[in-house]
Amino acid sequence: MQRPSYADLLRARLGRREFLAALGASTVPLALPAWLAPTPRFEALDPSTADDVRVPDGYVAETLLAWGDPLFPDAPTFDPARLSATSQRRQFGFNADFVAFMPFSRGSSAHGILCVNHEYTLRNVMFPGRSGEAATAEEVDIAKAAQGMSFVAVHRDETGRWHVDRADARNRRIHGETPMRLSGPAAGSKLLRTQAEPTGTRVHGTLGNCGGGKTLWGTVLTAEENINEYFGRAGDIEDERLRNDHLRFGAGREVSLRGWEQADPRFDLTREPHEAYRFGWVVELDPFDPRSTPVKRTALGRFKHESATCALAQDGRVVVYSGDDERFQFLYKFVSERRFVPGGENQDLLDTGTLFVAALEEDGSGQWLPLRPEGALRDWSQADILVRAREAAALLGATPMDRPEDIELHPVNQRVYVAMTNNSERTAASPGNPRTRNLHGHVLEIDEARGDLAALEFTWTPLLLGGDQEHDGGFYGGHRLGPDEHLSCPDNLAFDSAGTLWVATDGQPKTLGTNDALYAVATTGMERGRPRRFLTGPVGAEITGPELTPDDRSLFISMQHPERWPDHGGTPRAAVVVVRKLDLGRIGT
Repeated sequence: MQRPSYADLLRARLGRREFLAALGASTVPLALPAWLAPTPRFEALDPSTADDVRVPDGYVAETLLAWGDPLFPDAPTFDPARLSATSQRRQFGFNADFVAFMPFSRGSSAHGILCVNHEYTLRNVMFPGRSGEAATAEEVDIAKAAQGMSFVAVHRDETGRWHVDRADARNRRIHGETPMRLSGPAAGSKLLRTQAEPTGTRVHGTLGNCGGGKTLWGTVLTAEENINEYFGRAGDIEDERLRNDHLRFGAGREVSLRGWEQADPRFDLTREPHEAYRFGWVVELDPFDPRSTPVKRTALGRFKHESATCALAQDGRVVVYSGDDERFQFLYKFVSERRFVPGGENQDLLDTGTLFVAALEEDGSGQWLPLRPEGALRDWSQADILVRAREAAALLGATPMDRPEDIELHPVNQRVYVAMTNNSERTAASPGNPRTRNLHGHVLEIDEARGDLAALEFTWTPLLLGGDQEHDGGFYGGHRLGPDEHLSCPDNLAFDSAGTLWVATDGQPKTLGTNDALYAVATTGMERGRPRRFLTGPVGAEITGPELTPDDRSLFISMQHPERWPDHGGTPRAAVVVVRKLDLGRIGT
């Protein structure tokens, strides 16, 4: 059977008049307000294989923070030959990912706390020549210290340049040994209890911090993703249910990917079979109070979280969207029980509510299925449902997706956009996943019923399909893209205040043979779905964490795991880069 093209998908999902309008062929032009159909205005870049960061003419990209940069007045300068856990806990962490700019005052765009995830470490970069040997306790301690998050005060001067305020008392490093609290329905569950912490309410550290989000009450959410990489010897666990749980989640049957269990018994699943259950959550942190205790919110479920995007439903309840970043995993949203009260006591809003998982239909409709003890899950406890959210979601009949990653909401019309990075293992198309062997990924647009983010029904349509015509991609609104306009492997998303969607990629070197990049994509109007390449990264670097200041005049973005950049011969260092316009105007205009 011939696969449907992007135009076929649009025709199936839209009426004739809307379809013709999307193609630009309608005899009755749609009258759209200018704010509803923003078109990015800059000279789009050509694909790049250069080992640097490139932006259009009229813009400049400057490195703000790189791995090892001191965050405090007494922190040592970076020396890759003299790494230590003590130093690393005072320095910017490894492999920058999600970025959140938290202004010191409402609406401010020039002063705030920059919150940056540090997803994982690379042993061959930190400890050259050690890759073939067992991890030592010192190496594991240094690696744990290099992960987590950095909170650092920054400010913008009158020229548009950004500076790090190392003396600010709010600067803080969160790492793999930071004391944290577990809260919500699964806290205290037997699955979260260990020999070292028998109450199941406390845990040391956060790991695999990939995506994240910002709450309405001024805190930050960081999403724990590939936590399975730290736990080994799953195949030797005697309890069959525990053994299968950890193997299904991807823990090492013998040695883990990181090898930490070779030096730290906490990561040896035969010694602590419940330790892995204490990771894979969304963690809430207060960036303005360095004495606060981070909290893992178990009501949001345990899986490989890629994002934790927070918004308000029409009745004031809080909604958090999250994707499970693995092939054939699911799309989730949490709806709080209580309502958000501006200036009120909102600290524990994410502890009570309902976690839902998405089920998509062929006709473009969908439902949110509640994950609670009823129906197929009637014999489960709520704690077990949340700890084993993947298994519970599968039992309910949720739709397996093509690596659902970042999720963002349009600031004007409240539509929900989901990055589906790729799925080379898909052999049959399904609702929301229109291509077999999906090498290039796509971006899905979700419209909640009545525009209410707490609704139980929605409709869906693809905004764009990555890749070229050969792989049934390379279309926008029914039009073919030019040979240099293609996008592949969408990963992170962001919106500016006008409603332009910014798409960062992870995987283009393998699929297109060019460096990963950041694209601006219109979501309405004649240019709907057309990617315009705004930034290209250095060789080997994944582009992550795009974050615009409230005035859209600065763009923070991470360059993760570069091969040689920025020193080109020295130690490669992941970093956060700031992009600004030379005329101090809005990014993309």
